[in-house]
Amino acid sequence: MAALDHIGLSVADLDAQSSWYQRAFGLTATRAFVVPQASLRGVFLVGEDGLVIELLERAGSTHRPPASSPPDELLTQGWAHVCLRVASVDDVFAALIAAGAGAVTEPGPSPEPGVRFAFVTDPEGNFIELLDRTHPVRADREAS
Repeated sequence: MAALDHIGLSVADLDAQSSWYQRAFGLTATRAFVVPQASLRGVFLVGEDGLVIELLERAGSTHRPPASSPPDELLTQGWAHVCLRVASVDDVFAALIAAGAGAVTEPGPSPEPGVRFAFVTDPEGNFIELLDRTHPVRADREAS
């Protein structure tokens, strides 16, 4: 069995992204590191709720062009977004927009009955989904 330990995100500007994620999500920076032979710097950002995001900045890295919508994000293979379960999609969406996130999809009903969701982007264009599902996805739930 496996459990999610952390999310790794390659970024162009480690300091700016670290500052934004800390401010936007109330995370604390810990375990900063440098791997000189790979021209790599990184830091782990940790939340009191167990959320851990590892930001990685490597010299020479490039960013794929940002998509304009969640379906368009799926035209490029690889991780499409990170999804965070929150108590209030509307409140977290508003707080993230106030912190400088880009609005992609305003809060509204998700394809899953009884669940609300929204999409934002961080300052570098990475997609973040917010949803208010009250339970984790489970194998005993019918696929839609």
